[in-house]
Amino acid sequence: MNKHTVKDDFIAIITGTFFVALGLFFLQSANLITGGTAGLALLIAQLTSGSFGFIYFTLNIPFLILGWFRFGRQFVINSVFSCAVVSIFVDNLHLFISVSHINPIFSGVTGGLLVGLGLLILIRHRSSLGGFNILCLSIQDKFGIPMGKTQMALDCTILMFSFFFVTPWLLFVSVLGAIILNIVLAMNHKPTRYVVTYGS
Repeated sequence: MNKHTVKDDFIAIITGTFFVALGLFFLQSANLITGGTAGLALLIAQLTSGSFGFIYFTLNIPFLILGWFRFGRQFVINSVFSCAVVSIFVDNLHLFISVSHINPIFSGVTGGLLVGLGLLILIRHRSSLGGFNILCLSIQDKFGIPMGKTQMALDCTILMFSFFFVTPWLLFVSVLGAIILNIVLAMNHKPTRYVVTYGS
């Protein structure tokens, strides 16, 4: 595939981060969680009433450092920008939208779809949301294992850990959302179907 232009990447990153932030907002509104660093950040924010954005960005720092050595400068610059925008969006969406009632299943399905679509857009434009995304992209790049499969395995691990902190029903719905998210990635981001150059 030919590389996207800088303008293409910028527009796509804004679009992708908005989808991700909106999906996380739906999950957060129903007290649901998801996998990866986003899931950890949602869980910690629920337990401590802290800022999701600050927690999320802090958790991503070690993975962004890994990405610098694995995928190059441009990929990490895009990813840092994406993480920052998602953090800002999620922490401030309440200024534009409020939810007085939301069905957890609807929230889980919608949140999973939106986050999955947002991640897909970011990945195809040489960016990520840090965290397990970078680790899974590394595994896909080196071993050819689809990102969605490794992401799902790691996400399930995080969700199982959350069993100690959320009700079984909310955990079930969270798992449903995470499965939908990773199905979107597994079906639409295969190494042989869409090749992206991550280096600068």
